[in-house]
Amino acid sequence: MKLPFIPMVAAWALVAAFPAMAQPRPMVLEDIFSLKRVADPQISPDGARIAYVVTEVLKEENRTNADLWVAKADGTGEPRRLTAAPKRDASPRWSPDGQWIAFESARDGETQIFLLPATGGGEARKLTTISTGAAQPVWSPDGKSLAFVSAVLPEFSAQPFKEADRRNKEKADAREKSKVKARVIDALLYRHWDSWVDDKRQHIFVVGVNADGSAAGEPRNVTPGDNDAVPTSSTFSSGLEFAWSPDGREIAFSAPPLPLREQAWRTNHDVWTVNLATGEKKNVTTTSPGADGRPRYSPDGKWLAYRAQARAGFEADKWTLHVIERATGRARALTAAWDRSVDSFTWAPDSQTIYLEAQDQGTRPLWRVALAGGEPRPLITGGANSEIAVAPDGQWFAFLRASFTQPPEIARWRVGDGEPAALTKTNAAAVAALALPRPESVTVAGAGGTPVQMFILKPPGFDAAKKYPLVFWVHGGPQSAFIDAWSTRWNPQLWAAQGYVIALPNPRGSTGFGQQFTDEISHDWGGKVFTDLMACLAHLEKQPYIDTARMAAAGASYGGYMMNWFQGHTDKFKTLVTHCGVYDFVSMYGGTEETWFDEWDHGIPWENPDFEKWSPHRHAAKFKTPNLVIHNELDFRVPIGQGLSLFTTLQRRGVPSKFLYFPDEGHWVLKPQNSELWHRTIFDWLAEYLKK
Repeated sequence: MKLPFIPMVAAWALVAAFPAMAQPRPMVLEDIFSLKRVADPQISPDGARIAYVVTEVLKEENRTNADLWVAKADGTGEPRRLTAAPKRDASPRWSPDGQWIAFESARDGETQIFLLPATGGGEARKLTTISTGAAQPVWSPDGKSLAFVSAVLPEFSAQPFKEADRRNKEKADAREKSKVKARVIDALLYRHWDSWVDDKRQHIFVVGVNADGSAAGEPRNVTPGDNDAVPTSSTFSSGLEFAWSPDGREIAFSAPPLPLREQAWRTNHDVWTVNLATGEKKNVTTTSPGADGRPRYSPDGKWLAYRAQARAGFEADKWTLHVIERATGRARALTAAWDRSVDSFTWAPDSQTIYLEAQDQGTRPLWRVALAGGEPRPLITGGANSEIAVAPDGQWFAFLRASFTQPPEIARWRVGDGEPAALTKTNAAAVAALALPRPESVTVAGAGGTPVQMFILKPPGFDAAKKYPLVFWVHGGPQSAFIDAWSTRWNPQLWAAQGYVIALPNPRGSTGFGQQFTDEISHDWGGKVFTDLMACLAHLEKQPYIDTARMAAAGASYGGYMMNWFQGHTDKFKTLVTHCGVYDFVSMYGGTEETWFDEWDHGIPWENPDFEKWSPHRHAAKFKTPNLVIHNELDFRVPIGQGLSLFTTLQRRGVPSKFLYFPDEGHWVLKPQNSELWHRTIFDWLAEYLKK
């Protein structure tokens, strides 16, 4: 269970394309909502087009909406909008013959799979009508079937489809209509992130597809039983977690550990295959004690690649790329000697090359590694790069590229080229109108002299002769990192535009700086990492442009924890902002859902006498810094009691404090109008203490 902060993405700019525009202005809150969000590039089988998703914020309706777009792969012409439904359309997937685009849509209620004629013209056709919804469509290699995921009740999963679906619907309807909303729970995990599990399991279904786009028969559950067939935790997912074999005879998938009652404290996911003719399942990674996932067959069918963690119980262990030779069953690691963690990967068509995504020193480059082995080689550096889609001829690929100064857009890189070329410019005009300074990256000596990287972002119109207030961020995770990326939640450009210098340090626990650096926060939450952070702060205090009398700190999740730790251990800050932060280790252990995280990083309360060593609540007698506390009712990762307890303590001690409570949000604040209130409350609070 990560205590995440914010996913952020990569460095890139299109401003030069608009030299005649007016003088750029500082970013304002409305820009967060007006900028469109580009994702999920998918190349057509002929390599001529790229389908992708554009999400827009509908602030007045307090929601977002996503539609499908298509652009020419050579960058000519203007992109064309494919769907304009009132509800979310996403996950476009081309049929192997290029005639259809399958996608998931909530346009008429529960999310289902639809097919859209790819040649233009014609309405989208609804392929599935399963009562539990359908998502993540994946075509079979011959284009005659589609696989998808649906969360169903396991007790009916082996029954014929119509009977199972009827019973799932009856049970869901009965729960909805009943005036009694109680739940009877007899095992962990019973809730996750912001939702109740309600005894459902995520299973993979296969449905036939006729030439006219209609369903050929009923969907078939190919992974029945009392277990999930894809990870329920985003911690163990790097996108799609199942794949068809090239011959269409089997599907590989990643399943969490059994028995079920242990899934809350075990991380040992395995890669399985299911024979689609016989239904036989086979565990192909039985020897790995940690998590295995993202199975991908090589195009020639000879290899099955996956990523794996070596240590049981540690969600932030290094992900290593492995391959299994299918003919012999022999497995080998391709990146065992490489001190970076593989986030995602994609095969090249020649089955001899694999493209990787992996963080490195505050960026997310794209890499290439040979099937024969050897050190991965960086291909695209700078900023955050992700979601590789390789062209059928293997000569180029499309991907998302972004940075602190650029929201994600689709770029294209041809093998042998230098810099990639921009394919979409969805936000180009809007970004060109904004003054978005590039951050400075510095390295500071942390605990024991270990180098600690930090980004420093100065406000637009920065004047070196003036002194500025500082807002010092601490990221979540804690095994996470600030990377040169764009964010739609904690956006440093928007904060800097308030007139602040924003510091984004990557102390112990941060990813992308080697596994030992990541490991050294476990059982030491307030130790070396605190020293690292104070060293970064000391560096900032020496800068002539920092007003050391006007410094604040802010953080979410683990970053919120560190705000609470700061309360009892430093008086450097005039105020603190704690979003969904851990306050009391014992109650946190009993209330969170993924207990493996607490057990790895702190131990088990009744077994470890030092379990509470780094718990902020033990130092409450020293709390005195004014504190804005934000917490959300549906946060099951860091439950609401953590924020309530902190606020009660602050109020009881007479510390100036305010509590911002969202009854309809989870670990993050996602609804646009809630986000607007979140930002305004924080900015008003900071101004009260930093602009006097």
